[in-house]
Parts: sequence; structure tokens; C-alpha cells
Amino acid sequence: MRILITNDDGISAPGLKAAEAIARELAGEDGEIWVVAPAFEQSGVSHCISYIRPMRVEKLSERRYAVEGSPADCVLAALHDIMADCPPDLVLSGVNKGHNVAEDTLYSGTIGGAMEAAMHGLKSIAMSQNYGKDNRDSADLFAPAIRHGAATCRRLLESATWQNHTYGVFYNINFPNGKPLGTMATRQGHRARATFRVEPQTSPNGRNYLWLAHSAQNSSAAAGSDARESAQGWITVTPLHADLTAESILSGMAELF
Repeated sequence: MRILITNDDGISAPGLKAAEAIARELAGEDGEIWVVAPAFEQSGVSHCISYIRPMRVEKLSERRYAVEGSPADCVLAALHDIMADCPPDLVLSGVNKGHNVAEDTLYSGTIGGAMEAAMHGLKSIAMSQNYGKDNRDSADLFAPAIRHGAATCRRLLESATWQNHTYGVFYNINFPNGKPLGTMATRQGHRARATFRVEPQTSPNGRNYLWLAHSAQNSSAAAGSDARESAQGWITVTPLHADLTAESILSGMAELF
């Protein structure tokens, strides 16, 4: 198996090493692992692409490249240039430092990388490790992802549905802190209040700045959602696709037009 890895935390991120460990277990002795990741952190860039500027690509070592662009850019660079003659069988995006659940999925560059791969008809999986006050000082932050990642991905590769939608399906896995209760299929959650807020700050030179702050509130999400169940200690697996159409409303719109 040939596996492409990207992320949004950057080419030097510890979570990328976790993804490589998972990929090695999946690919086997005869497999190939390619890393094409952003040269710098790209958290929060969602599915953006460098449409109005070129991307610089640097080969760091065999099958390892840094791209000055977003995770979606990295996938495009891999498919149309770096790996044009040897496309991947699977794309792994992550392992992100911090969960990507509920509204996070709309902002996440980790999700954006997996989405871009799915739009090209490739099997792709986004992976994120919960990160917070309970494990932020842990030397083994990514241990749950490394311990359970390959088995979870393998189950998807062997039995999951990948192409029941025009855009293609991809999967979002979130690993909890510590020992998981198990693995659960979940829907994308919704928190009671907005995910982000701004906090103003005045710098020493008197200039005003705004910092974005995250308001998790995962317990406010419904049971069976990625946000609630991940917070409760489950590995959550959520099927996603790029189609944003509100299907339940579309059928009734014929009366309007």
C-alpha cells in the first residue's frame, strides 16, 4: 500500500510522527509512505488553496516534502506533481494536536486535506488527538492515536463505504485522552454556543489586537455526536463529504421558484 500523509500543524509537528507510525503499520513491509506537509503551521485554514499565489516545494529527504501552502495545497502538489507517476492508495491527514469535532470540522485544515483527497476519488482519513488541561503536559500525548489508529483505519479500509456520494466519502477519527471506552460511529455534532470568540488585548506599544479563543462546550452537544462522545472517552468515527446542500429543505423550495 502506498500512503500519503499530510497535516495542518506543519512538517515538524509531533503529530506527524504519530501518523507515520500508523501508516507504517498499515502499509506493511512492502508499502511506501510519502509525507507532503505544510512548511509552517496551517491550523484553521479549512479547505483553502493558494489560488492566487504559487507554492514553493522543498524536498527534505526521500519521499518527504515541505510545501509553503495549506493541507489541501499539499494534497494537490502530491497528486499532480510529486506523486503524479505513483498516486497513493490512501491519504492520512493528521494526527492533529487537538480534536476536530462539531463546528471544528468547518475550520480545520486537517479536515481540508482529507476532503481534497476525497474530491479526487481517493480514500482519505482525518485523524485528531484530543488535547486539553488533562494531557497538555503529557510526554505521550499521541499515545492513544498511535495505539489505536492503525486498527481503526484498517477497519474502515476493509469494511466502510467510500463512494456512495458524488463527492466521495471520507472519515474523521478523534482519539480521546487515555484509554478509550471503545470505538463509536458518530454524527458531526453541534455545540450550544458559537465555537470561537475574540478576546481584545492592548500591546505594550498601545496597539489593539484581537485573539481568537475556543469555547469547547462539548458536553452541550447531543448524544451520539462526535463532540459529546469524544469528550466522554470514545474513539469517534464520523463519515463526511464535501456536499453542503441542505437536502431536507431543497425539496420544498420548488414552491418558491
